[in-house]
This record gives sequence, structure tokens and C-alpha cells, in this order.
Amino acid sequence: MTDRRSLPVPDGLVGERADVALARLLGLSRTKAAELIDRGDAQLDGETLARSSRLLPGGWLDVTLPAPARAPEVVAEPVPGLRVVHDDADIVVVDKPIGVAAHPSPGWTGPTVVGGLAAAGYRIATSGAAERQGVVHRLDVGTSGLMVVAKSERAYTALKHQFRERLVDKTYHAVVQGRLDPLRGTIDAPLGRHPGGEYKFAVVASGKPSVTHYDTLEAFPAASLVEVRLETGRTHQIRVHMAAMRHPCVGDVTYGADPVLASRLGVTRQWLHAVALAFDHPGSGERVCYTSGYPDDLTSALELLRAA
Repeated sequence: MTDRRSLPVPDGLVGERADVALARLLGLSRTKAAELIDRGDAQLDGETLARSSRLLPGGWLDVTLPAPARAPEVVAEPVPGLRVVHDDADIVVVDKPIGVAAHPSPGWTGPTVVGGLAAAGYRIATSGAAERQGVVHRLDVGTSGLMVVAKSERAYTALKHQFRERLVDKTYHAVVQGRLDPLRGTIDAPLGRHPGGEYKFAVVASGKPSVTHYDTLEAFPAASLVEVRLETGRTHQIRVHMAAMRHPCVGDVTYGADPVLASRLGVTRQWLHAVALAFDHPGSGERVCYTSGYPDDLTSALELLRAA
């Protein structure tokens, strides 16, 4: 079932390109807005729009949106390498391997944390959307390390509050290209959707506030091992902030990393690992902290850097 909308051109969008305007007006990515226009599903005063058409004052828009995608279902299947670090009545803390998503999403057919927990017999909170019940934060598919999942409803509420209020300490280690100057610092730059890539993000003036603290632990001729603490938890935050500093995570070709260096180090994904997670336990109120060592692929790459 499609969604048909008719609405006047807002004053703030007069003169804007159609693809840019529809993206802002309808909350779409620019890519999705362009696809909608290319299908002929957007008209201005009865005339089909092109991407570069300019919206006119007093004009009337008619837009046909596709039916929303059906929410993906959780498939209970074992996830090799998914390790349970801690388990009690309120929470389960896992060490997530690469190639595993936090929860199902459109277009993803691989393994998930919630599917792996279901296959292992864990019952998690029912709060949240059906495909991500109990999930209070996420890690990228290509990022390994610690995640906490809520098992009780009180844990879900308490942990969501702590993440929202920035009360959770999230620590990552990353190997980035080159040497940072200064060696220790803070990156405070807003992040939003990349204007040219639906699945990429970028530093954009209209983005959400995003703050990353970093500290160099080791420096090598071609790269640096850094410890990163997040105040905010935006999608791809560390990867985008480091790339914006011209120090992308080694292996992160999506954000401009050198594929030659990645190949030399045997890295097939971004060198990024969630090493520590600390928060107030939703049951006892006690401050708890969990840690995780590097997986084999990241360890091998680091050893090669040290040897060089």
C-alpha cells in the first residue's frame, strides 16, 4: 500500500533543488529522494519533477511514497565467536565478533547478536521494536567488542536512560593511519548522512552534536594506536571523526583508508574494537565495568606494526 501526500511548498524550501527539498521535507536520504523523483512519483503543480527542478513559491507538491518495508524478523541461529562475558537476571554482556549485526535490519541477511542470543536460549527484554528488543546500543557489523543487551524491562529503561544522558563510559581502541597532532585531543563536530552516500555519514553543519575524545597509546611509522572515548554514540562516529582528521581507521576503505596498508597488515575491516564498557547496573545500582581483548586479526596487524 502506497502513501500519497499533497502539500504546499514550504517557504523555507522555495528555490531549493527538488531532490534536496524532498529529502528535508520528508525525512529521506538524498539518494532515496532522488529515486522517488526518478520513478516519476513527485509532481509540482501537476508537472513531474526532475532532480534539479527548483521548487516555486505557492506551488503544490504531490508525492507518492512506497509502502514501508516490513520489519525484518529475528532468526534464532548460533553465531560462532559470540562470547558471553556476563549474564544475570537483568543484563547479558557479549563480546561481538566481526560480521555480526546487533539486530536484523532491511537488507541485512547475516547473523545478529539478538539471533545468536535467542539460539543460545537467552530471553531478553520485550521493550523496543520487535526486531531489536532488548538492544540499547549497537556496534557496526565490522566493529568487534562489547555490547550490553537488556534482559529485564527495568534494565531496558535504565540503560536507555544512561545512554541517552551520556552516563555510560564507552572505550574503544583503534589503529589509525599516520600520527595525530596533537597526540591527545577532542573532536567536536556534528555528524549526519553523507550527501552522496546513503550508507555513509559525514561531518555536516546540519548534523547531530558529536564528541569524540582520543589519546595516542603507541605511534608507529605508518599508523597510531589510539584510545577513544565517546560522549555521544552516533553511527560510524569514530570512523567519520578520524577520517575527518585525515587519519582514517586502518582498513576502513569506506572512509578513505589506504587499501595497500590494509593488505600489508592483513586487515579486511576497520581496525576498531570496543575494549571497555562501564555503566550503573540496572539492578544493584553498582558501577560495573567489562573489558575485552583484541581479536586475532587485529592482534596480528598490531604485531606487524610493532615489528616494523
